[in-house]
Amino acid sequence: MELRVAGIVRESVVDGPGIRSVVFAQGCPRHCRGCHNPEAIDPTGGKVLEDREILDVICKTRLIRGVTFSGGEPFMQAEAFAELGQRLKEKGLDIMTYTGYTWEELLNMGRQSPAVMNLLGITDYLVDGPFMEEEKDLNLAFRGSRNQRVIDVQRSIRERDVILARLTG
Repeated sequence: MELRVAGIVRESVVDGPGIRSVVFAQGCPRHCRGCHNPEAIDPTGGKVLEDREILDVICKTRLIRGVTFSGGEPFMQAEAFAELGQRLKEKGLDIMTYTGYTWEELLNMGRQSPAVMNLLGITDYLVDGPFMEEEKDLNLAFRGSRNQRVIDVQRSIRERDVILARLTG
């Protein structure tokens, strides 16, 4: 399956817990003021890669704990990211997904789109909500503004309530 990506970082320690690879989705409808990745906003930018190409790059990276899907907006390509995420989970990697949508918006979107629920279903940790420049805080772990939450997705699904994750580097 094809994904339009802004890029891939093989090793990161700032985009989730532990050493991780990061796949940056290309395209985002939010246009947040102060966006950290403005080059990833244009849905026609970046490059198109096959999921197997991305999987190959990630699987050759040693010592990683997981993979982060960032953006742009991964949920614009929910089906492709869910499929890639499933294959990464089968390799024993955890998945962290960043989104400009809130948890509640994603659940509403998921009523119309099984792909959204599939991407949530393979996600271990979700950073939700748009970046808000007036809420920017450089002291927050794994998020850029105070309005964003780091959610333990699997517990939240089981308990049908937002359960915040307690993550450290």
